[in-house]
Amino acid sequence: MSDPLPTSAPTVEPATATLMARRFRGYLPVAIDVETGGFKVATALVLIDMDGDGRLRRGATHDYHVIPFEGARLDPVSLSVTGIDPWHPLRPALPERDALQRVFREVRHAVRAYNCRRAILVGHNAAFDLAFINAAVARADVKRNPFHPFSCFDTATLAGAALGQTVLAKAITVAGLDWDADSAHSARYDAERSADLFCLVCNLLRDSHRSAEERARALGWVSEAAETGTDEPPLDAELPPI
Repeated sequence: MSDPLPTSAPTVEPATATLMARRFRGYLPVAIDVETGGFKVATALVLIDMDGDGRLRRGATHDYHVIPFEGARLDPVSLSVTGIDPWHPLRPALPERDALQRVFREVRHAVRAYNCRRAILVGHNAAFDLAFINAAVARADVKRNPFHPFSCFDTATLAGAALGQTVLAKAITVAGLDWDADSAHSARYDAERSADLFCLVCNLLRDSHRSAEERARALGWVSEAAETGTDEPPLDAELPPI
């Protein structure tokens, strides 16, 4: 488990923050993986950073073991795949609400550092992870969820389109990155590999994004304030502030 103490916000140059805020319409991509046994037992988040040239790279990782909530169904088949023993005496697990608050704290730090308005979940078969996060937020009565409630970036889709592979291990391998089968199905490892895959595909699409941004600018969709970073995009009307 990572250090439970909150970290300071990442240091980001103003010009880089503007690039990131423009790249995804004010949404900051954050990779999440939830490993379960019929319930949420481990969660990892990986921040996505950007350099001064607009290239994405994997940032800091934060991961937590989670105590099963009352009434949770323990699926022996799922536990055998993930290798999780939720009752191991040396497992430093946190209550669900505590783990969520620690995860969200790190996300809010990054959202503010990049002058974004909200985070957007990145994951392999991301709808699965987003559904678990949303259910846990409702169950634990967490009020300040920094993630968009229904939009996400699915790396299975991105990898299928860009690399011809939808299985995470195969996509990582054909992309020329290392894959450790022994580490697979841990929340930390899968989140980090999903973040690497997301960054790789987005970086391959930089020329396409630049062309699209030029067309958006010609159409008047990019304001002068957004170009200079002097104004923050407004929050979507249907979403509460972070």
